Amino acid sequence: MDIRQQIESLQTRLQQPLPGVAAQNKMASRVRALPLQIPEDARQSAVMALLYPVQHELNLLLIKRVEDGKPHSGQISFPGGRRDPEDESLQITALRETYEEVGIRADKIEIIGSLSSLYIPVSNSNVFPFVGFADNKPELNICADEVQYTMEVPIKKLFDPGIKTVRHITPSAFPEITIEAPSYLWDEDHIIWGATAMMIAELEELMNFR
Repeated sequence: MDIRQQIESLQTRLQQPLPGVAAQNKMASRVRALPLQIPEDARQSAVMALLYPVQHELNLLLIKRVEDGKPHSGQISFPGGRRDPEDESLQITALRETYEEVGIRADKIEIIGSLSSLYIPVSNSNVFPFVGFADNKPELNICADEVQYTMEVPIKKLFDPGIKTVRHITPSAFPEITIEAPSYLWDEDHIIWGATAMMIAELEELMNFR
């Protein structure tokens, strides 16, 4: 399939029932069990899984967050953040945060669907991932206060079973413990784990690159 066919296939699949927790749990690394119900005071957040072509191959945009002492400090993640009171929808949140963090305007992104939401206890956030597509490689303008740098990750390589591993990680929010974290090992300096890995696992299952 060419890139447009891949996107259309993914868009169709996103309109059907999602694998949800079954896919997310393949890459889950939890310090504590999830609550049976999402807390009423959980903050709503949204992220953008942005796909775009580079040399006729689909790539996924990821960011390396700054080291600022917050719960997800220094981690590799999708652009995104908390919903503002003036955001009319969570999709607007995802588009706004993407523009604020990496400078991609909303009119450059085609929203093709959304993945399953994911509750993250450490930040008490209920995160809604949106899947976007840009026809061309976007020009980036990084917000240095939030983002160290971006990563352009070819989907085919990311979904190679050979890069999946389990790493012992000490989360910045829990410096007193070490957890076994299922991870996408991009290289020794770039380990994708936690909530982002769980979201990618669902995207991987939907795109069915196996």
